Amino acid sequence: MRVPGFFRTLVPASVALAALCVGSSLVSDRSAAQSKSQSCASNDSGLTLPAGFCVTIFADNIGHARQLVVAPDGVVYVNTWSGDYYPPGDKPPAGGFLVALQDKSGGGKADVIERFGETAATGGAGGTGIGLYKGSIYAEINDRIVRYALSPGSIVPKGPSITVVSGLPLGGDHPMHPFAITADGSMYVDVGSATNSCQIKNRTLQSPGADPCTELETRAGTWRFDANKTNQPFTPADRYATGIRNGEGYAVDTAGKRVYVTQHGRDQLHSNWPDLYKPEEEATLPAEELLLLKQGGDYGWPECYYDPFRGKLVLAPEYGGDGGNKVGVCANKIPPVAAYPAHWGPNAAVFYSQKQFPAHYRNGVFIAFHGSWNRAPYAQAGYNVIFQPLANGRASGPCEMFADGFAGAVETPEKAAHRPSGLAVGPDGSLYISDDTTGRIYKVSYMGGGSAPARPCPSATASAGPVVEAQATPPEGTNPDAGLTAPPGATAEMVALGDRVYHGQVGGASCAGCHGSTGKGSPLGPDLTDSKWLWSDGSFPGIAKTITDGVAQPKEYRSPMPPMGGAQLTNDQVQAVAAYVWAISHH
Repeated sequence: MRVPGFFRTLVPASVALAALCVGSSLVSDRSAAQSKSQSCASNDSGLTLPAGFCVTIFADNIGHARQLVVAPDGVVYVNTWSGDYYPPGDKPPAGGFLVALQDKSGGGKADVIERFGETAATGGAGGTGIGLYKGSIYAEINDRIVRYALSPGSIVPKGPSITVVSGLPLGGDHPMHPFAITADGSMYVDVGSATNSCQIKNRTLQSPGADPCTELETRAGTWRFDANKTNQPFTPADRYATGIRNGEGYAVDTAGKRVYVTQHGRDQLHSNWPDLYKPEEEATLPAEELLLLKQGGDYGWPECYYDPFRGKLVLAPEYGGDGGNKVGVCANKIPPVAAYPAHWGPNAAVFYSQKQFPAHYRNGVFIAFHGSWNRAPYAQAGYNVIFQPLANGRASGPCEMFADGFAGAVETPEKAAHRPSGLAVGPDGSLYISDDTTGRIYKVSYMGGGSAPARPCPSATASAGPVVEAQATPPEGTNPDAGLTAPPGATAEMVALGDRVYHGQVGGASCAGCHGSTGKGSPLGPDLTDSKWLWSDGSFPGIAKTITDGVAQPKEYRSPMPPMGGAQLTNDQVQAVAAYVWAISHH
């Protein structure tokens, strides 16, 4: 799963120091701990880590920080993003979208912050991918990957950028282009799918899959380019592997010469195919994946998805699947190395081969999960960083929870305080984590201590959990919906039913996933509580018509809304949710 999250308006740039340090560790590594000269100062980061680790807030409020890389001298470089991926009106910080962060004083936080690269004024919108190779910073900007030669005596380049790759596909569900560069200059670039499952009508109830899925010619795979060359055009001929819906997190095993990539699994199995999938399977299928890249490999999308309960790739309903029993062509696709709970959103990965952390963590992969949006009416999940032990290109054990607490009190896209989006390892072995909500950078160090058992991740086969009910049923209670007024032509009972439809408790729609649990806006949809209407006059009948027809080409938001949110709503349910939307917009 991968859709853009909800992001708050940025406050003026500032840097704060915070820390969390607990007293013991999984495996003792005293030589690394004794070499640490800096102690953990305080514990106001809000994160929970294994015993013996310390996290400091290295930088904050730098923009929507996506992925990052650390130079040999310890300078952290971050790519930030703006534009259509975020809500209309979102204003990036002044200066370039690329940020250099340096801890010059050794105090544990970035005391030098410099921006460079393209700006909004020059037509830039930033990007996700960033890398370091032969003394140059490589960065995604719009539809290009460019490089900047670093200048001696400066943490930012002095000269202009040089285009390495151009013409990368934009638009659709996954317009970002993360990448990784190996020691020989091979540059592996993610080109995510434009759609959820290559349906003829994207995210629409029972729409069949396009056959053939021509989107695969230029999307949904990994492309390989040469970081030593310039002005390389994007072409289908450079595709390295296919069938990868959205591979955002690359991890390079330098010693083993392996490249891993994470896969965001598809969405909306139940809402688009309610006759084949139970409501709870909207939240538990399919698994997120860690893949071992192979040249010419086909990992299954859109015809297949990974069912962790059956332990195999199965045929998607758009291509003749029957809810998980049929395998068909999926028998010839490449399964994942490891699987994780559905819709967690693996946005980044990094291979750990340094010596600061205990030996247990060496030669495994850390994965940052951005967090889910479409597990409703069950609790959203993810918003964490896990560790996956590996050996010889395979998972050598179950994944372990490494860092969580990023979201704060509420794990939803619109209410999460922070959402992990990037990972990098510094030359001293510290782990850096970026957050693309407020633009926070965390630095995780190992301080030493005794041993403690690993905390396992939730299994990919864990249940969806209980239905998350609304805080109260209007008009009772003190929740934000209490006392809602029904529109002319509707009743209080209709508004109450509409509340349940909106929150996914009836009908299988994902309204709250797109517009937020309180209607204030979220990944795919605008704020429904104000008086601005783009597709109707805001009347009760006008809202009902928009819900019924959908929005194929949004005026301000990037992703379309399928008719009835892609669900199979009855006319009464459509009228009820329209009444509810009208009511919250007049509350």
